Amino acid sequence: MAEELRVHNIWLGLGSNQGDRLAHLTRAVTFISQHPHMRLVGCSGVYETDYVGPGQQDPYLNACLEVHSAMSLLAMLDEFQSLEKDLGRAADGHMKPRPLDVDFLLVDELEMVHERLVVPHPRLSERLFVLEPLNELAPGKKIPNSGKTVAELCAKIRRKDGPAVLLRPDLILVSVKSGRNLEE
Repeated sequence: MAEELRVHNIWLGLGSNQGDRLAHLTRAVTFISQHPHMRLVGCSGVYETDYVGPGQQDPYLNACLEVHSAMSLLAMLDEFQSLEKDLGRAADGHMKPRPLDVDFLLVDELEMVHERLVVPHPRLSERLFVLEPLNELAPGKKIPNSGKTVAELCAKIRRKDGPAVLLRPDLILVSVKSGRNLEE
């Protein structure tokens, strides 16, 4: 008897601050849309924010995606890291400018600590540039390690001083596979 594969509900964060930022985000959306073992089920608007971290970098474009997949999370991570590398991300690109960054934010109700992947994302509850687009897709989703919903964390962080996170309604992610606006 074959073992039934579990389909995971996965929320991803996308970011880019090098080159054609919107084209890099679109490339990630297209990659997922065309992947035989991933199904794109939701896409946030595109947000622009100043870099958060040490030193100075150009502003980022950010978005969140909801994806269903029965792939192992580490196999998905390998695929996303390969895409990041194909777009020019340096191997030592942590906290450095990058054409594309794909982060696992949430997976089902999972709490996971692995040397290559931590879920929920360890800094999710601190980053409005991730929470704002995630709030479009899953406002009532509880963050496993906090007990708070995405909307509650988003509201809490909005009250703090920090870099502005601006929705860019003039920028729309389009899947090259279908050629249609993913917000439809």
